Amino acid sequence: MSAHLAPNASGVYVIAATPFTPEGTVDHDSARRLTDFYLERGADGLTILGILGEQQKLSPDESFEFAQTVLAQVADRVPVIVGAASPYLDNLRSFAGRMMDAGAAAIMVAPMPGLRSDDQVYGFYQRVCGTLSDIPVVVQDYPQTTGVFMSVAVINRVINDFSNVVMLKHEDCPGLDKLSAVRERANQGGRRVSILVGNGALHYPQELARGADGAMTGFSYPEMMVNVLRLWRAGRHQDAEDLFDAYLPLVRHELQPGVGLAIRKYVLMRRGAMSCDALRMPGPVLNQSGRDEVDRLIARLERRLAQLD
Repeated sequence: MSAHLAPNASGVYVIAATPFTPEGTVDHDSARRLTDFYLERGADGLTILGILGEQQKLSPDESFEFAQTVLAQVADRVPVIVGAASPYLDNLRSFAGRMMDAGAAAIMVAPMPGLRSDDQVYGFYQRVCGTLSDIPVVVQDYPQTTGVFMSVAVINRVINDFSNVVMLKHEDCPGLDKLSAVRERANQGGRRVSILVGNGALHYPQELARGADGAMTGFSYPEMMVNVLRLWRAGRHQDAEDLFDAYLPLVRHELQPGVGLAIRKYVLMRRGAMSCDALRMPGPVLNQSGRDEVDRLIARLERRLAQLD
C-alpha cells in the first residue's frame, strides 16, 4: 500500500486519459505505456478515473481493473489519486476502500450535482469525510461541469473542519481571486492544504503567482507543466511565462468544449503514448480537418521551442 497523500503535496499530478481499443474496450497495454509516458516527463503524481478519464462510461469492474493496471505500473513511484463518482455513501466507501487497498494515495470527490447553498455543500462533504474518515480526500471545485458553485467561505469551512481533506483541486474559472482568498485564509492562521489547478493549465503562471502548489490537469505535454513549475520555483518567472506562451495555442485548442478530449487523445497517440485515440461512445470523433489543425499547432510548437533553446 502506498503512502497517503499529505496536505503539503505539490508539483504536477497529471490527470490520465483512459485508453480504449477501436472496439471500445479498455486498452491495458496502452494504459501501462501512458503511465510510463507521464512519469518519464516528470509527473509528481497521477490522477485517474476523473472526468477526463471517462470514468462515467466505465463499469465498476472496468474502473477497478484499470486502476489496478495503473497502480501496478506506477509501483509506488508517485502518489496516485483516484476519482470517485458515486454520491451514494455505501458505494463510495466500498469503492474508496478497494482503491486504497490497491495502492491509491487519496480519493477525489466533486460535489453532487444539484447542491445549491453553502450549507448543502458543507453537509455533502461532512457526510463524505465522515464516511471516508481514514482516507485522504481531494475536494474538486469544478462548477463548469458539476453545476455546483462552492464559495470561498464553504471551501475554507470544509478545509478547517475535516482533517482528512488534504487537497483542493481548483478549477473555477474565472478563479484567480478565489484562489487568492483561500490562500489568504491559510496565511491568517487557517488550516493549509495543497491547491492544484486544472482547466488544462490555461492560467497556470497566474495561478502559481496566486499561491497554487502546482497543476492537476491532463494537458498532452505534461513536461510543459513540470518545466514551468521548475522555472517558477527557481525565481525565473519571465522564463516560465515565455515557455508557457509557446504551448498556449495548443493548451487553448485542447480546452474546446466537447471535442477537447478527442484532441488530447489524438496528441497522446501521435506522441506514442497510446495506440488509439478513440473515446468510448458516446463521444466526439476527430475528423481529418481537426487532425490537420492539431498537426499544424504541434509543428508551430516545435518551431517555437527550437527558438527558445
